[in-house]
Amino acid sequence: MERIISFTHLRNIRDLGGLVTTDGRAIRSGLVYRSDSLHKLAGPHAAEDRERYAKLGVRTVIDLRHGWEIDQQGRTPHDTAPTWHHLSIEHRSYDQYHQSFEDVARFFADRYVETAEDGREEIRTVLELVADPQSAPVLYHCKGGKDRTGIITALILSLLGVPEDDIVADYALTEAVRPLLLAEWEASGAKPLPPGTGAFRAPARAMELFLAELTQKHGSVSGYVASTGADPDDLARRLRALYLDNAFVGRER
Repeated sequence: MERIISFTHLRNIRDLGGLVTTDGRAIRSGLVYRSDSLHKLAGPHAAEDRERYAKLGVRTVIDLRHGWEIDQQGRTPHDTAPTWHHLSIEHRSYDQYHQSFEDVARFFADRYVETAEDGREEIRTVLELVADPQSAPVLYHCKGGKDRTGIITALILSLLGVPEDDIVADYALTEAVRPLLLAEWEASGAKPLPPGTGAFRAPARAMELFLAELTQKHGSVSGYVASTGADPDDLARRLRALYLDNAFVGRER
């Protein structure tokens, strides 16, 4: 839970800073954030959260939600960042709420692969924005900060050189805040969730399967990034120059 930043209304916001690459360099803190939807910062009830959020100094927000989600839930408040981009990477909607699963990890891994394949153009744009020095500090989010946000995070961390085990562990952190997300769902008056629901689940195995599938299809995560039309080597170089500390911090193994 240490990496999850404490807010009253944002349940799943964290700084990627502190994660360490295979060559012993740490991601610098305060430059790249992942989050659940920032529409939760709207309204007078969230004034304290907005004040806390403002201290992050976010310059660029990337909203990964569908257009219809923005219509239903609300847009990111205009004062959350000077620049706001809407890039819906998910082309096929799916319901993780009102059904039960025998293999929730396999279900989510399959959906992540679909999203990665369908949303190549938008994903390339997201990665290019994150790699642009003019964007930082940057924050990207979807609804719960788990699925679409998790895909983008996995790609960024892979290009930065973070080991797969740590990419998987970062994804699985959402399990720690799942009770808060479920309580938020219930408080909204939405339809009750059935037993065995996959809502807000983030099993480590889902991310492991997703990364394995990308590697099987494209040879590596970098191979997938190349399939979007981006230059993975150039992206990796720019991301590392922007986000990695120059000091060698080593790795505990």
